[in-house]
Amino acid sequence: MLSHLPLLLADVRLNPNTGALPGSQVLQKFTNGLAGWSLVISLIGLLLGAAVWALGAHGQNYHQATNGRRAVLVSGAAALLVGAAPVLINFFFHAGRSMH
Repeated sequence: MLSHLPLLLADVRLNPNTGALPGSQVLQKFTNGLAGWSLVISLIGLLLGAAVWALGAHGQNYHQATNGRRAVLVSGAAALLVGAAPVLINFFFHAGRSMH
């Protein structure tokens, strides 16, 4: 009985289909809206960080300039991740599917 267990587990299949569940279009719209809001928030963070960086550098406040620079870099990285998220997810999914 237990010797047949690995054979049953080997037959598992996965075929992602975003239209297979009710509400799939709503979930896609929500995801697109969330990505849009994330980009807007990243832009606001980048603009505020650039302003803090400039004011800190102009006022000889190195701590403030460093915090502004960090905000610019973090906001840029966040926007990069939002844009690259579908590519990264698809890359890892297809890499996982190629494993045997």
